[in-house]
Amino acid sequence: MTQFIVQPSQTLQGTFRVAGDKSISHRSIMLGALAEGTTTVTGFLEGEDTLATLAAFQAMGVQIQRPAKQEVIIEGVGLHGLKPPSQTLDLGNSGTSMRLLVGLMSGQAFDTELVGDESLSGRPMRRVTDPLATMGAVIESTEKGTPPLKIKGQQGLKGVHYDMPIASAQVKSCLLLAGLYAEGETSVTEPAPTRDHTERMLRGFGYTVNVDGNKISVQNGGKLTATQIDVPSDISSAAFFMVGASIAQNADVTLQHVGINPTRIGVINILREMGADITLLNEREIGGEPVADIRVRSAQLKGIQIPEDQVPLAIDEFPALFVAAACAEGETVLTGAKELRVKESDRIQVMADGLIALGIDAQPTPDGMVIQGGQLQTGEVHSHGDHRIAMAFTMASLRAKGTITIHDCTNVATSFPNFAQLAQDAGIDMIVQ
Repeated sequence: MTQFIVQPSQTLQGTFRVAGDKSISHRSIMLGALAEGTTTVTGFLEGEDTLATLAAFQAMGVQIQRPAKQEVIIEGVGLHGLKPPSQTLDLGNSGTSMRLLVGLMSGQAFDTELVGDESLSGRPMRRVTDPLATMGAVIESTEKGTPPLKIKGQQGLKGVHYDMPIASAQVKSCLLLAGLYAEGETSVTEPAPTRDHTERMLRGFGYTVNVDGNKISVQNGGKLTATQIDVPSDISSAAFFMVGASIAQNADVTLQHVGINPTRIGVINILREMGADITLLNEREIGGEPVADIRVRSAQLKGIQIPEDQVPLAIDEFPALFVAAACAEGETVLTGAKELRVKESDRIQVMADGLIALGIDAQPTPDGMVIQGGQLQTGEVHSHGDHRIAMAFTMASLRAKGTITIHDCTNVATSFPNFAQLAQDAGIDMIVQ
């Protein structure tokens, strides 16, 4: 079990590039494998989650080479070229891999079984298996609707329209990917905007995606054509340093080549509303995704009522935002974020427990939290194997009175393998044990 021991640090400084975007890295492997021709990916996140996706497609007969660091070359087999794997597909800790793959596997001619680690095996899958069943998919799960998932092949899927009860990019993406194999049109209506990497990347591979307001649809019968992908830095990983630079003294950090997809910039919008000093530099578009360098300097943050329309746009960044709220002047209230309870951990409860252990008044609610800004103290917190919890509390050290010990940090490698090194280089006094 890895633990981080973090001492109070005075400031955060530097210009650097954080890990590649996890969502885009996952999808580049999936669509590159199903495309016709050779797809080259640069900036690929070499984290445990994305490597689990890569290994799954290799197990289904796709040739994937890694000639250099963060570079992947995928020999696509076409939409109908996957081969039956000789064993179960182990997706480790990756909920994205499982939820997207169950849609793709529902359209194959062979049976598959998807398994994961202890954390993933407790995460709810009915949100994808129920709508897939209306398309004709046959999927077995546990009585609780959790993995392992056994998917029957040769089901002849039929397109449906699905009104999503909760905004979820993973559910939307799962159904659109299943729609590549379903007869007729498959469409999804989302109650609030969610990340649209799947739609953008499908178009990048030459597949038609129709968007009409909040309705997204695909028709079967198309094909994916190989392309080149340059993966931007992950705004979810950048978020930790954005919060760190906002709460530290005399901080000045520039994060290079960060994806600023409009469905992902809730963290920027929320921090700015709290008073953060954030400047977007060198805005450009690369491979259909908007990218910028983000400069963040110290600021006196203030507590706010977080706008509910920003919640889906920042759903993965709330562990870091809770730390920002703990260092802000006054009260911060989050509502409409029930989804946080079914992430790698119950992020509402786990973050509240950790903040309370560090002397902050943090009251969890069914769909959010109420945090009174205050002075972070010394103490021990438990990440419960959740990479984002571990990284969030690392940044809390910038305003703590004493040592923070963070337990169970091994899974930081799932999304941000070089986090500790970058944090140390930027000025955080931490020991990894």
